[in-house]
Amino acid sequence: MTALKNSVRLIGNLGMDPEVKTFDNNRKLARLSIATSESYKNDKGEKVTETQWHQIIFWGAQANLAESYLKKGDTVIIEGKLASRQYNDKEGVKRYVTEIVVNEFVKMGSKA
Repeated sequence: MTALKNSVRLIGNLGMDPEVKTFDNNRKLARLSIATSESYKNDKGEKVTETQWHQIIFWGAQANLAESYLKKGDTVIIEGKLASRQYNDKEGVKRYVTEIVVNEFVKMGSKA
């Protein structure tokens, strides 16, 4: 049960190509966004689709794989954990971000 304490699994489509950053120690970070959608019928019987965007982070070997194999529009399954952080933007305003740090991913296909 320990692995279930902070676990996220999503299937969605990539909204961007990975943005890759290499640090001094040659460790890589890849960042991208994934869209997940849910559909339902409203009170009038009309189909409504809601899309949520999630910020995704890959480190090390996973970042290398993401850089090599993933691109905007790809359908992926990701498994990871939630991580929250804060930073000061260029104007000095404190910002809060929640991201998903990927442990594993599977590329399902690409949009034609």
